Amino acid sequence: MTPAILRTVAELRARVSDWKAAGGTVGVVPTMGALHEGHLSLARRARTACDRVIVTVFVNPKQFNNPADLEKYPRTEAQDAALLAGVGVDAIFAPAPDEVYPRGFATSVSVSGVSEPLEGAHRPGHFDGVATVVAKLFGMTRADRAFFGEKDWQQLMVVQRLVADLNIPIAVEGCPTVREADGLAMSSRNVRLSPEGRAQAPALCRAMVAAAAEMRAGVPVARALETARAEVLAAGFDTVDYLELRSADLLLPLERLEGEGRLLAAATLEGVRLIDNIAV
Repeated sequence: MTPAILRTVAELRARVSDWKAAGGTVGVVPTMGALHEGHLSLARRARTACDRVIVTVFVNPKQFNNPADLEKYPRTEAQDAALLAGVGVDAIFAPAPDEVYPRGFATSVSVSGVSEPLEGAHRPGHFDGVATVVAKLFGMTRADRAFFGEKDWQQLMVVQRLVADLNIPIAVEGCPTVREADGLAMSSRNVRLSPEGRAQAPALCRAMVAAAAEMRAGVPVARALETARAEVLAAGFDTVDYLELRSADLLLPLERLEGEGRLLAAATLEGVRLIDNIAV
């Protein structure tokens, strides 16, 4: 099935109104395009849970701190549409920037608390951009359910907080991280790595898995994290922005294993910033 490509909010709302008038449920998978198997897994999950599925493809300028990073972000609409045709998506919403942020746009959505540490500290304003565009996409699509990957765990927590706080009538579901055979979390950024960098990249996940095992075995959290950071740098990474143990829901720092923990990391390799997280 070839999905319809919708460019305007008016087109989108007309299509959704028809679906809902027929009694259908609508799922949405928000993406920035350059789709890979991780995105497709979200679309498949949406397909099993909802009668109709929309995938949004929009490179959101408001969540980029660096204009060069925005410019370099891959845009592969034709390839994305072909991939989505294979998983039964009904529509792709691919608006132009001025359709999402028309002249005079002056509103920003800010979620405090869970947005502030980790990515929030290293990329000021990033989650304001995420929250703003997600709130708009939820309003535009009028979807009943939304599907996000757990690879961007902090983003998932921000979106869940946004929905709860603003009483947005949508169920947000986190879906498991999809990994390559060697453990590297799938990401649109991975294609920017050289063959050598791609071979080094799985060291981030390996170090995290080893640190989690040490913590469960009773090694002090601070020592396990210090060892993991050293292993990532020794594997050839340029920097480690953070590698920390946090509470899974509120992302509060944990000095020892208690409750549901999440090990979250961001590190740069060949100028490419990779993020990952695992449950502990």
